[in-house]
Formats: sequence, structure tokens, C-alpha cells
Amino acid sequence: MPIYEYKCDSCDHTLEKLQKMSDDPLRDCPECGEPSLRKMISAAGFRLKGSGWYETDFKSGSKRNVAEKDSKDSGSGGSCGTGACPACAD
Repeated sequence: MPIYEYKCDSCDHTLEKLQKMSDDPLRDCPECGEPSLRKMISAAGFRLKGSGWYETDFKSGSKRNVAEKDSKDSGSGGSCGTGACPACAD
């Protein structure tokens, strides 16, 4: 089930709610009691990369480079590949 973010237009209170996609959106603010909650749009906290996902399997040409770039970078010994950070100095 997805987690939805809501914000009250009356008191600016924000909250997160675990809901089914088929559930009706919340209306009443738990802070002030007014029926002025609205659902906010937010980005997911993760990205699906690698073999088997749209990013690598269904793109064509130069757009198909996310997983390939990551696999090249992982061979450089560190996360940034420059040697400037402690992870790359090893």
C-alpha cells in the first residue's frame, strides 16, 4: 500500500497516511478539524535500475545508459570514481 502525503490548507499541518489506492482521500485535518486536507504529489524514495526494468530494457539509443554507467563506475574502486573521497582512496 502506498503512503500518501496530505497538507491542510487552513493550518498548514502535514501528515502521511498509509492507504489503499482505492480508499477515498482524507478530508478532515486531525490538527484543526477543518475539512481542508488535500493530497500532495511527492516523488518515490527509490529508483528501479538494472536489468529487467524500463530504464534498461525498453529505452533505445543513448537514453539506455543508467545501469551501464553504474556498472562502469563500480569498477573504479569507489562511489564517485575520482579518488577525492575516502571511499575512492582505497
